[in-house]
Amino acid sequence: MHQWQNLSHVRWDCKYHAVIVPKSRRKVFYGRLRRQIGGILRELCRQRGIDLVEGHAMPDHVPLCLSIPPKYSVAHAIGFLKGKSAVRIHRELLQERRMTGLHSWAAGYCVSTVGLDEARVRQYIREQEHLERRQGEFDLE
Repeated sequence: MHQWQNLSHVRWDCKYHAVIVPKSRRKVFYGRLRRQIGGILRELCRQRGIDLVEGHAMPDHVPLCLSIPPKYSVAHAIGFLKGKSAVRIHRELLQERRMTGLHSWAAGYCVSTVGLDEARVRQYIREQEHLERRQGEFDLE
C-alpha cells in the first residue's frame, strides 16, 4: 500500500533510485568515513524535506532511494545533496587530506523512478554489498 504524503495543495508519492559516485570512481568510502557520509546525507535530506528511504555507502558509489517532494526537481535535489555534502565531507572528514577543490563527487549521476517496485529497489540497495562480493568471487575463478 502506498504512503501518500501531503503538502498544502498536493498529495504525492515520488520516489527515485539514484546512484552517485566519487570523482574518478575512487574507492574512498571505508570505515569511519563510510558511516559518517550516511549521517551527512541524511541531515541534508532532512533540511530540504527529502525523505532518504534507503541508502548504503559502497566503497565506490552510493545508491539511494529518495522520496523527493514535487516542489523540487530531481536535478535540484541531487545537485543540492552532492554540492553540500562535498563541502561538509571536506570540512569535517578530510581535513588532513587535500583533494582538488571541494569536488568529491563525479559530475553526473544515475536516476530512475521507483514506481510500484519500491520494495524490490530497497532490497537491491540493502543487498548491494553482498551481491558485489559474490560477483567478485566469480570473477576470480
